[in-house]
Amino acid sequence: MQGGIIMAKQSHLTIEERVLIQDALNSEDFTFRKIADKLNRNQTTISKEIRNHCIVKTDHKKYNPCIKYTFCKKYGTACEDCTQSKERYCRTCDHKCFKYCDDFHEAKCPKLSKPPYVCNGCISIKSCRLEKHIYDAKYAQKTYENTLRDSRECVSMTPEELKFTEDFLLTLLKQGQSIHHICVNNADVLMVSERAIYDYIERGRLNISTVNMVRSARFKVRKKKKLMKIDKKCFIGRTYDDFNVYMSNNPDQSVVEIDSVEGNKGGKVLLTIYFCDSSLMLAYIREANTSRSVTDIFNNLYGILGHEEFVKLFPVILADRGSEFTNPTGIECNSEGEMRTRVFYTDPMRPNQKGSCEVAHEMIRRILPKGKSFDNLTQEDVSLMMSHINSYKRKKLGDRSAYELFSFIHGEDILLKLQQVEIPANDIQITPKLLKK
Repeated sequence: MQGGIIMAKQSHLTIEERVLIQDALNSEDFTFRKIADKLNRNQTTISKEIRNHCIVKTDHKKYNPCIKYTFCKKYGTACEDCTQSKERYCRTCDHKCFKYCDDFHEAKCPKLSKPPYVCNGCISIKSCRLEKHIYDAKYAQKTYENTLRDSRECVSMTPEELKFTEDFLLTLLKQGQSIHHICVNNADVLMVSERAIYDYIERGRLNISTVNMVRSARFKVRKKKKLMKIDKKCFIGRTYDDFNVYMSNNPDQSVVEIDSVEGNKGGKVLLTIYFCDSSLMLAYIREANTSRSVTDIFNNLYGILGHEEFVKLFPVILADRGSEFTNPTGIECNSEGEMRTRVFYTDPMRPNQKGSCEVAHEMIRRILPKGKSFDNLTQEDVSLMMSHINSYKRKKLGDRSAYELFSFIHGEDILLKLQQVEIPANDIQITPKLLKK
């Protein structure tokens, strides 16, 4: 208290505090507790600050994360048309042999998975050839300021989503289309309003010049409001309470849970479809996490299965409130407007309401760990992965596989249409090696 006024502590870290964190990390004698006590902050705040604002470096001269680096004896065979002397080890050729070698297996520093989560202060930092995580106070402050500015300007998209939107718009603008025409016909791809797109262009968030636009629309300046990526009207009559009422009136209908599994941000993403009656899961690769990509998959399944089999397999669909599932009509109805399924949504922040689907994702993560890009995957790769997972026998299924149970309920012919095959028990592979190319 000073002069009768209680001094409130600033909630956000300052540049001075970040410099102190950096200095502490560069020293050998430090702990999160010591840093937190010195700054009068919570240890969790320090931990999150370091992990969220570190620089990931893979451009240093010695970078070569191959686990076989120290004992590899390949001579000029890691890449095609090698112009280097055949008497040199590939690993000495600019340290970039891992980019071309078919036997490359990435090594990760185990120290990065535990405090302090960064390489500051490590005695091997200069000689290390692995990926480096560095905490830099100036970089952390700049990242924080950018995030704060974006939140105040109501920028509701990630950098990857902005890049996808920019590329998509430029492609159609070069064909002579207007922003309005693009928004009207691609609302389920862009996922933001026409007004929001013009705002992003005016602020320079989208690198699109008025020269590219057939007609630059003029809007009267209006009061700023939060930009919504989701039309909440789609949840009316489809809430989790509505789902429970519907299921109590139709107890014989089975439920199918759908969800998304992401690789790297802005890259390809999986749509997963989990049949609760048999524990069978399907997965489909998508170029981007849009509602159109979801409806396209269900329309394709409808074409493969036909109306009768589709209605039998998908009587009720339960999804979370992700933006990719906000076109329920596109999923529920065929091209002629005929009802083919019912879509309901879980409550916000309640993944346990479709917990079976979430648990099944653990099997996928054993083959595709978090942080792994899906960009090189094809649908054939994904179908193969799901065939192995669905052929895996489980105790909760009475020592049967989901494939066997689904085949008993719905017939093996449908499994063939869904590109699922039974893998012999001793050939099942539930590790990343399954999709190594």
